[in-house]
Amino acid sequence: MWLFLAFVSVPLIEIALFIQVGGAIGLWPTLAVVIITAMIGTYLVRNQGALAMGNLQRSFSELDDPTEPLAHGAMILIAGALLLTPGFFTDAVGFALLMPPIRVAVFKYARSRIRVQSFSMGSMHGHPSQPPNHPNGGPDVIDGEFTEVDPNKKPTHSSSGWTKH
Repeated sequence: MWLFLAFVSVPLIEIALFIQVGGAIGLWPTLAVVIITAMIGTYLVRNQGALAMGNLQRSFSELDDPTEPLAHGAMILIAGALLLTPGFFTDAVGFALLMPPIRVAVFKYARSRIRVQSFSMGSMHGHPSQPPNHPNGGPDVIDGEFTEVDPNKKPTHSSSGWTKH
């Protein structure tokens, strides 16, 4: 029901705003504002996205919970889509999502509404620094099969250039 309401109300709000702004400043300035906000939005999304990607990589390398950096990245992606969509209302929401305090508030609200059943990081056998218990040996044992190749045997095909025979 909420999704249907959004798909009906957002275009109506955009049409009303286009009529109001276009009547106040004219057609060409209105179109120029829409194009300029899309260009500025693209620039800001690129910069904010790079920062969010850095935060996500840092959380992975430090083995921290990546939930918040992932959520920020998703909100920046949504902001980019909204800023590229022509309209004043979508631009306002898109620019709002590019502000870190707004994203933090949205994340806190979403976190309070979502219940996580389980979350784990690292190996399935315990702490990432602890090697798994193998029945066939310690952590340095690799189980495999092999076939001995005769070193004097010549290949039956011509060299591909990728290997030397």
